[in-house]
Amino acid sequence: MAREDSISSLVDRLELPFNSLGIDPFGVSKFHLRIFFGALGFLYRSYFRVKVHGIEHVPARGRGMLVGNHSGGVAIDGAMVLTSLLMEMSPPRLAHAMADKFINRLPIASTWSNRTGQFTGLPENAERLLADERLLIVFPEGHLGTAKLYSERYSLVNFGTGFVRLALKMKAPIIPFGFLGGGSAIPSVYNSQLLGKLTGVPYVPLTPYGAPVPLPVQLDVHYGAPMVFEGTGNEEDVVIQGYVERVKSRIAQLIENGRSQRSPT
Repeated sequence: MAREDSISSLVDRLELPFNSLGIDPFGVSKFHLRIFFGALGFLYRSYFRVKVHGIEHVPARGRGMLVGNHSGGVAIDGAMVLTSLLMEMSPPRLAHAMADKFINRLPIASTWSNRTGQFTGLPENAERLLADERLLIVFPEGHLGTAKLYSERYSLVNFGTGFVRLALKMKAPIIPFGFLGGGSAIPSVYNSQLLGKLTGVPYVPLTPYGAPVPLPVQLDVHYGAPMVFEGTGNEEDVVIQGYVERVKSRIAQLIENGRSQRSPT
């Protein structure tokens, strides 16, 4: 199993065109990946004890869009999905999350985000990556998804429609996933916009114990079978919305199926 390999060897096995300096055409750096996944690997294996289901649905090669729910007050979900693709797939794959624009306003976060392949969620970035046969991670709920409180942790808020138009235009399959446990890891009871303004983020989630420090609860990722829709991306809004609702319904089903397999949290 890939997760038995060292982080360094997994990074070396990524099928990306790194140059002699260990940097690929998008600026992704092997050096930064090793440090990044070294930290995430500990959280994945030992702290959250992540369990992954249906990883065989993620294509071993070629373009694809991993589309799922946000869960938890910070981006634990994206981090653990990224790590699952490196540690559970053979060969390992690097996915590229479409990050919120505020990340680029944070100097250190911006550098590390770009060097590890996580780019601002602009259409041109997404199209270039898919044209290069990469995997994208998309959270159609946006930052409103991470703002869900503990009582709302299994719910879904409104999905944007841009991801479906992108998938149609780029002929990319959508691989739905349900992420469970994030709302228990960071049981948010309030989102402080004031603290967010002071720190340069949309909000800061607050928990019963104060700061949004994640608890060591088990996390689960459930991947579903790829969904392929016909079209060019220029369809009427009503057609696109119908496709969005089908993806949203599938993600909701993955969440419910996953809940039935989990201990109550």
